[in-house]
Amino acid sequence: MSLRTRELLRLLAVVNSRLSEDVSLTALAGWAHRSRFDLHRRLRRLTGQTPKAYTTRVRLARAVGELVAGDRRVSAIAFDHGFGSHEVFTRTFTRHLGRSPQSYRARGLHVAGRRVAAVHASTVSSAAPCISLYRISITERKPAVPLDISVRDLPTIHALVMRRRVTRDEIATALAESLPAVFDYVQRHGLAVAGPPFARYPEVGMGSLVVEGGITVAGPPSTAPTDGIEALVIPPGRAVTTIHRGPYDSLPESYQEIERWMRDQGLSAAGAPWETYLTDPGERPDPATWETEIVQPVR
Repeated sequence: MSLRTRELLRLLAVVNSRLSEDVSLTALAGWAHRSRFDLHRRLRRLTGQTPKAYTTRVRLARAVGELVAGDRRVSAIAFDHGFGSHEVFTRTFTRHLGRSPQSYRARGLHVAGRRVAAVHASTVSSAAPCISLYRISITERKPAVPLDISVRDLPTIHALVMRRRVTRDEIATALAESLPAVFDYVQRHGLAVAGPPFARYPEVGMGSLVVEGGITVAGPPSTAPTDGIEALVIPPGRAVTTIHRGPYDSLPESYQEIERWMRDQGLSAAGAPWETYLTDPGERPDPATWETEIVQPVR
């Protein structure tokens, strides 16, 4: 990772912890000791959005999560998440989600329950800052952290995904497009988020692979998804799991170690593997602290 990219991730971590304050481009440029033009260009290249669009999206996503998880006044939620007034929040909310905050709250989540709503709000809050940053590539290499590999039983998993056929070098770009689209769809349709974003690999070939970037949800959607998004059901069963610690570039090495471990244990793959992004580059800028769960169904 270049020094400048690391600096930008550190800046995003500060921004995401201070979204109730002034996070205008002028304020960000002052924190970063860079010109507004230079910072605008670099942040847009990293996140795919202008600084204003980025901070608005994260503020709104977190406010939306809180809105359906509790019964605080809409004006209080708006203020706490950095919106200058109830009116500004309502206009922004309606423009992005197609209905007013009151209407969104009244509809609720597709799957009801306070526990489901709490998990939804917590997951949305942590994933929103970096929904376009998963699988970001870095250049530095560090010694691999030994893996603790085990077998466990998994329940049925429901998810929404967007599928792309790409080369290995294009995985990060594909996820930067598909994960925000799925995340936005889930929020607009009131689906309860049940876990962090993930990438699944149903096909892996010599020259290309198929990657499904998705969000797990608490239950199947009541209607068939649209906009290139598909509903996915992963059946229950046994799976080999481990936690990869470190940058995404070294994930292939962890997959290889899992394959060796499976051979030694006499296990064979019984479905597509996937990786779940447990930590957030937008909040934890040091790649050494990133954690990714790898899951390989087995028979």
